[in-house]
Formats: sequence, structure tokens, C-alpha cells
Amino acid sequence: MLRKLALLVALVFAFSTGATAPASAVTDGELDGNGHPYVGLMVAKDAKGSPLWRCSGTLISPTVYLTAGHCTESPAASAEIWFDSDLEPEIRAGTSGYPFKGEVSGTTYTHPEYRPNQFYYRDLGIVVLKKPVKLGKYGALPQLDQLDALRPGEGTRFTTVGYGLQKSFPDAASWKESRLRTRMVAYPYLVQINGGLVGDFSLLLSNNANSGGTCFGDSGGPNFVGSSNVVGGVTSFGLNGNCAGTGGVFRVDRYWSLDWVRTFLD
Repeated sequence: MLRKLALLVALVFAFSTGATAPASAVTDGELDGNGHPYVGLMVAKDAKGSPLWRCSGTLISPTVYLTAGHCTESPAASAEIWFDSDLEPEIRAGTSGYPFKGEVSGTTYTHPEYRPNQFYYRDLGIVVLKKPVKLGKYGALPQLDQLDALRPGEGTRFTTVGYGLQKSFPDAASWKESRLRTRMVAYPYLVQINGGLVGDFSLLLSNNANSGGTCFGDSGGPNFVGSSNVVGGVTSFGLNGNCAGTGGVFRVDRYWSLDWVRTFLD
């Protein structure tokens, strides 16, 4: 699922989990390989078990997977999650279980202040896994208001990770799109913080051929601070259908995010 924000009006773009890729992913990036094994691809399912849309997210503990609120919102009731860096060979061979059966499954939760018509305001979701995924390292939460110290510019980089659409084109040229379900990484820089379009709850990061950015295929994916494993924010919205210019990120360092997420860790 991807959300597009224009003049502060949210337009929902929902796609099936079959032939199309429904969220924001990495453009102009590179293969992640084993760089971030705690970042996974999720498919949300309704109460009847029917696939709805796909997103990305980050394990921040063996059983807690952090993603965007519009990835877990109703009618989602559960999620299937995969952590392989490249699902394409298994999907082609029919051995991945995609989109019905993941490596692990869990129950979806959405921030209590989330508003579907203003999703960017509290765009945070959690999947609590039914069984733990044991890794040597997980994503980490930021400190309270940690991002306030950052200043816009090419020197302030994030590490953006996600699966899905690597290139987007207008409808007439959509046949040129690349939508491999492969984990990719890019290094966008900070464009806007604390004001303008993003208020005090989001960020704008660059999205161009030099820095890379996000596109359809991985809303909810992490935007790590610098080269660390600290999730500064989750991919939230785009400003145009061609995945160019800037990408919106919902901040995890605010108290309304941290307090809620920690209830699941506790």
C-alpha cells in the first residue's frame, strides 16, 4: 500500500498483492543482501485470510515488527512476513508461500490515534509475531526527540531499506516498471524537518537518481539514522505517482510513537 500526499490531502492507492506492488520501496538503490536481515516484507490479510496489500517493516525484538499504520489499518487483522533478501526465485518456483503463508505470521495493531483520512498524523503500526525470530541483531528505537538535532542537507543521510517497485512510470509507460520483491537499500538525505509540509511528526527525504529514495512497494519500511540500526522513521507517503523529488517519513522519535511501541516490548 502507498499513500500519496498532495496539498495535505491524502489519496489512498491500494493494489492487489498479486501482479502489482502496493506500497513504497527503494528506487535508485542497490541490493541489500544480508545488510539488514531484520527488515522484512509483509502481506496484510483480513479476518477471512484474504491478502490485502504488502508493506515492509523492521523487527525491533524477536516478536515485534514495526511498520506504518496504513499497513495495519482495518480491514487488516493479521500479517504474513518474509525475511529473505530475494523472494523472486521462490515465488517463481511456487515455494515461498507468497502471499498466503510467510516465514512467520502475527496479529496487526495500529496506533490508537491513527486517522485513516489523516494517516500521516500517526502513521505507525505493529505486528506481534506468533513465534520469535531469533537474530543476532534487531532494529533499535531512537531516543526521545533524537531527530531534532539533525539539519537538512546532503550531509544528513538516512539508510532506507525496503522491498518492491524499483522504478515507477506514468500509466502509459507502466510496462517499464520494475517490481521485484527484493530487499534494496538507498541513502537519501534530509530535505525538511520541523515545519512546512511535515509539521513536527514527519520528515521529507530526497528521492532522486543520486541519493535513491522510496516508491511503490514498501510503506512501513525503515529509515535508519545514518548507517546505524536506529529506526528514525517509517516510510509513510509520496508526493507524486512517479516516485520522484521527495518521500515522506513518519517519525518514531516522538513520545506518541515511543510510548505506544514500548507497550508491546514491555
